[in-house]
Amino acid sequence: MLDIVPSNQFKKDLKLAKKKILVIGCPGAGKSTFARKLNEKLSLPLYYLDMLWHKPDKTTCSREEFDRKLREILEKDEWIIDGNYLRTLEMRMKMADTVFLLDYPLEVCLAGARERVWRVREDMPWVETELDDEFRQWILDFSVDQLPVIYRLLEKYGGGREIFVFRSREEAEKGIAEQMGSKEEK
Repeated sequence: MLDIVPSNQFKKDLKLAKKKILVIGCPGAGKSTFARKLNEKLSLPLYYLDMLWHKPDKTTCSREEFDRKLREILEKDEWIIDGNYLRTLEMRMKMADTVFLLDYPLEVCLAGARERVWRVREDMPWVETELDDEFRQWILDFSVDQLPVIYRLLEKYGGGREIFVFRSREEAEKGIAEQMGSKEEK
């Protein structure tokens, strides 16, 4: 049975214990925003998988290059990694001590993806000019094609890791606010 920490028990001592954090979820959920907020709180290095994979000219690096860069990150003592990339999720999950899954409704993710069109983002090497049909379909299919695999991996590697599943942006915001609040308390 997967031991998921309820979102209302987001630990205030996360900063003291956790150094290798994954942020995963459907495109458009707000993973990068969530990861940046964790970075602000925890001061851990933040890595965006989209920045490893995509090049500014809208091409991609080779799988070998991506895997090499990812292994270099995973060998570090501390990190926050933002992104799904299901092909390498198991490798990352083995190394993580904390996983945040943003498991939001489809409508929220589609709206999030539409909102980022024409916005400069530090997690992407170009500005998206449209929500193209292929990417939209990727979001539509996420809960069928990827989410079951993610939950199986969480089940497999959940032991000894803290796993937080947020079902809404409000839950995630509350968790981050609790973390930000504890910053002043320490």
